[in-house]
Amino acid sequence: MKRLQAKLAKYDEPQKAKAAGIYPYFRAISSEQDTEVLINGKKVLMFGSNCYTGLVNHPKIKEAAIAAIKKYGTGCAGSPFLNGTLDIHKQLEARLAAYVGKEDAMIYSTGFEVNLGVVSCLTGREDYILWDEQDHASIIEGRRLSFSNSLKYKHNDMESLEKQLQKCAPDKVKLIVTDGVFSMEGDVAKLPKIVELAKKYDATIMVDEAHGIGVFGRGGRGTCDHFGVTDDVDLIMGTFSKSFASLGGFIATDKEITNYLRHHSRSYIFTASITPASTAAVNAALDIMEAEPERQEQLWKVTNYALEGFKNMGCEIGHTETPIIPLFIRDNNLTFLITHELFNEGIFVNPVVSPAVAPTDTLIRFSLMATHTIEQVDVALDKIHKVFKSHNLIP
Repeated sequence: MKRLQAKLAKYDEPQKAKAAGIYPYFRAISSEQDTEVLINGKKVLMFGSNCYTGLVNHPKIKEAAIAAIKKYGTGCAGSPFLNGTLDIHKQLEARLAAYVGKEDAMIYSTGFEVNLGVVSCLTGREDYILWDEQDHASIIEGRRLSFSNSLKYKHNDMESLEKQLQKCAPDKVKLIVTDGVFSMEGDVAKLPKIVELAKKYDATIMVDEAHGIGVFGRGGRGTCDHFGVTDDVDLIMGTFSKSFASLGGFIATDKEITNYLRHHSRSYIFTASITPASTAAVNAALDIMEAEPERQEQLWKVTNYALEGFKNMGCEIGHTETPIIPLFIRDNNLTFLITHELFNEGIFVNPVVSPAVAPTDTLIRFSLMATHTIEQVDVALDKIHKVFKSHNLIP
């Protein structure tokens, strides 16, 4: 065995979980992503999806994607920088910019690539990137690729952020990057205070709205719209793989910034364009989100119902106030075991374990869609109560 293989062979945590019968990943779904899915011939309720709008199998979105394939084919065979820009890309960029209230927008092939390509190239060696310690991995990877000074602040701690801002040279660029909704624990960034500090210290703000769009704001425009700070936030990022029921991502900002990004952002220039089908799907999703505000209302109805249910049950759910509900277990192996037991009970949830979080912060991530019903939430609450009670996790 060569040295590389010998080194990597020492990593055997997945094998141990498989041997114990509790390995929870790569569970192959053989049906549409819906509130109920089919896995190995078994129907289970899906509480592990990020499609907060519940649009992922909407017939109008499917029809739009199929029509785009018929007109444009299945791919673009090149990056947007060269041969990969379609007229529907430009149309969607203009629509997204207007939707989130910015001058211009750029479409990337994935949401991860947006953060990677934007955060890594906007600031220079003498500038600063200030980031929340619970920012998404894509932001962290973008920060790691940047040559700028990196300053981490404690999660949602505005005193910590201000102390880091005070370390920055006044005449240099200071970019504050934060999730709008934090993807693991479901809490919301303190955007009004971040805006206040940015004005005080002449800083620029970038907000990742991956888990905010479709959930917060008018017509699902996100947390910036919800807090009324859109004009004060310089860059708004979004992904298509969640509420937009597709694949890809975007950054919306002013034309000076997009002009620079179009010619410097490596994950934009050197990656093939988003497919015609994915582009058309996002456009159709926007139509539905704007035409059906009751979809967002239903999402909050089932969210508030579930939050109240978990609180009454005695579950530890942290500071969430969103459709992302963390159920803290605080033990890696037990988190895997409970995920397995809930699956056997017909409930699909996602385990979050180290190194994604500290071993003492492991959790079950329970997430809701607008298409969930109260009856389905009741089933989940009943099954979770049964399993958690058996492990003495609730009174």
